[in-house]
Parts: sequence; C-alpha cells; structure tokens
Amino acid sequence: MQDLTVSIVQPTLHWHQPAANRALLASLLESALDGSGLTDLIVLPEMFTTGFTMEAHTQAEPTNGPTLDWMRAQAARHGAVVTGSVLIQENNSFYNRLLWVRPDGSYASYDKRHLFRLAGEHQVFTPGRQRLVEEWRGWRILPLVCYDLRFPVWSRNETTQPYDLLLYVANWPQSRIEAWNTLLQARAIENVSYVVGVNRLGNDGRGQPHSGQSALLTMQGNYLAQAGNLQTVLTRTLQAKALTQFRQEMQFLLDADDFSLSAT
Repeated sequence: MQDLTVSIVQPTLHWHQPAANRALLASLLESALDGSGLTDLIVLPEMFTTGFTMEAHTQAEPTNGPTLDWMRAQAARHGAVVTGSVLIQENNSFYNRLLWVRPDGSYASYDKRHLFRLAGEHQVFTPGRQRLVEEWRGWRILPLVCYDLRFPVWSRNETTQPYDLLLYVANWPQSRIEAWNTLLQARAIENVSYVVGVNRLGNDGRGQPHSGQSALLTMQGNYLAQAGNLQTVLTRTLQAKALTQFRQEMQFLLDADDFSLSAT
C-alpha cells in the first residue's frame, strides 16, 4: 500500500448544461494537472453535468453516453481514476449513479442509496441496493453520494477488511453546510478512515446556493485541506504509513459491533 494522491474538483456548475460543465471541468483539470500523471484519483461532485435536478426525463443520459466517454478520456489523459455521479436512465428507470472510471477505460458504478426526500428525489429515482468498494493503487475505497453522509450505518467500516478511504460526492446546500462539516468529521473518526467530501459552488436552477467547503480529512477527523468557497482543484497526498500506524495504535475497529447490511 503506497501513498495515494487525490485531486478534488470544486466547480461552479452550469444548470442543465452537460457540455458546458464537461468543458469547464476539463479546463480546470488541465490547468491544475496538465496530464502530468501526478494524481491517482480525481473526484467530481454529484450530478456534475447538470446540477442536482429532478428533471430526469429531459436531463438523463444512458450509462454508455457522452459523459462516460468524457470520463474515460479524462482518466486516460491524467492516468487516474475519475469518479462523480451522473443522472442516468436505464430500463425505464432513473438513477443518481456514481461512475468509477479507470485509466484503461473500464468502470464500475454505484447507485445512490439514500434519496433526498425533501427534494422529491425518492419519487423520481430508483435507490441503489449495494455498496461499491473499489481497490485502487493498494487502497480500498468506498464511494458514496451526498445524502448518504447522514446515515452512518451505510457508511460503516468493516472490522475484518476495512476500507481506507471514504468518499462523498455532493450538491450540499449552503443552508446546511455546518452539518456537512460536522458529519464529514464524524464519519472519519468513527470509521478510522481518510475521508474526502466534494461539493459544488453557485446557485442551482431552483435558486439554492452552494458554498463548497470540499475537504480532505484524516482518520482523526483533522483537516488535511479545505477548498473554502473557491472554484479550484485541490490535490493532496494521503499517507498510507500514517493510516496503518494509527490503526495499529488505536484499534477501535476491533471493538466495533459486528453486523451485516441489507438494503430492502
């Protein structure tokens, strides 16, 4: 297990303009990374092509659509996994689907489990049934989506084969940003894991403002870096030795309650 370099992208998204958002994100990545191959993982926000919208009938695309093609090109360009969630239509159903795209073009996916009832997301989208734990560069990584952050059981680490990094991609509103900050710290501490939370900036089409505050946190819940309210690509290296040493000294996971998850 080597150190893992992570780049988090905090953009001001264009409402319902996938091509413009892909162009913006590509420009931010090119300016920050220049195809250098110096990052291992690029993390984009939730619904990064459209903003958090319930207008699925007009905004959804198939999994094998233009955004997957774009993510494959970016992953190959930067030699890194690219991940973020996209509005997907499949078999007459809609999904808030996180895509995990590798540099060789292969990919995995996770459908958001907890749908945001206050926005009516549960009436439009089909919830996911299974978590996705990916292995990359020797790290075990659990990627989740926005509202999942509020539900610690779904984020819970395993005692026998724990993940090392917990990711949340989000469109988290400014009005509840203190909850975002607090919950990210809580998930890091209770799961003895690095945590990355990636949010967006700007007003969405419903007039909801977003203030960013994307962050990388240690397993103690301390901030490695925080993006504040700037449109930026923030890159930091997560230290494998520090994680291993802390888990050896503070073996909290060994005393965790043993249970299994079941999504119904």
